Amino acid sequence: MSAELRLAGTLDLGHGSVPLDAAFALLDALARERSVQGTARRLGVSYRSAWGRIAAVEAACGQPVALKTKGHGSVLTPFGEALRAALAETFAATDGVISAARGRLDGRLAVLLAPAPARLRLALSHDTLLSAVARTCPGIDVSVAGSAEALAKLASGAVDGAGFHFGERAPRPGSPFAAVFAEAEIRVVPLFLREQGLMFARGNPLGLGGVADIAARRARFVNRQRGAGTRLWFERLCAEAGVRPEAVPGFDTEEFTHQAVAAIIASGAADVGMGTRAVAARFDLEFLPLGEETYFLATRSGAQHPALEGFVGAVRAQARHEIGYAPAETAPI
Repeated sequence: MSAELRLAGTLDLGHGSVPLDAAFALLDALARERSVQGTARRLGVSYRSAWGRIAAVEAACGQPVALKTKGHGSVLTPFGEALRAALAETFAATDGVISAARGRLDGRLAVLLAPAPARLRLALSHDTLLSAVARTCPGIDVSVAGSAEALAKLASGAVDGAGFHFGERAPRPGSPFAAVFAEAEIRVVPLFLREQGLMFARGNPLGLGGVADIAARRARFVNRQRGAGTRLWFERLCAEAGVRPEAVPGFDTEEFTHQAVAAIIASGAADVGMGTRAVAARFDLEFLPLGEETYFLATRSGAQHPALEGFVGAVRAQARHEIGYAPAETAPI
């Protein structure tokens, strides 16, 4: 892709006008060929058309530019030669300027017409800090998904990165998604630590002190969707407390974000749910901490997107300043 620039205009000496470049091409061809027949061949026109062009230039100038010589074809008149030389000097003087302008225009066009860089596609288990940072980073498309769904999208190639968590600081044998950390084709890095716990109304009207109390006091619970890391954590806590999930009122009531869970509790439609300290504070709910977990980002090994490093750096920096978050042991991207 390149632009074509040339000197254009008209030659007007008071008797009419002809295109400037056409007049120079005609006079230069006649000076070189010294015959109208040769001029016609050089210009790619008929003999008759060449004579027509000579006549048009002469009409514009008001005097002859070509002269027939007996037995020697046609030549330029002194006026025609002087005009050719003047036009040649003009074209030569502007060549450098036009060439430089063409180079600048080509550069601008290359930027304007260049294909847009591929956007970084992320499927992230819901987190308010991540959502806020993603909105400030250009070139990133974020979809909210449960941890299991996010990793499935990464495995299928639907996204470039998957954010996930499972209620622990580090993987251990038998923990959810442990196999992800062992895959050679997947690179997993920690983004931050965050605190999760039970969220309920100020004053703790039901006197909830842990997961066992939810079932014992028939508190209305709001759960997360299947495959969500928070739901996996809650199910593990239930097992550790000896509570059957079906004994928890509302266990099958599912929401897709921490904020949706908090909003239902704040409205009075439910009594308790599990979420982050940051979301509890945002909805003015009381918070009973249950532990800290690491939030991880998984990407394909060797397939680093230009926007990834900046996004991860911004997330880690913001985690130092948000309530309920802390830096995780970091790894380079």
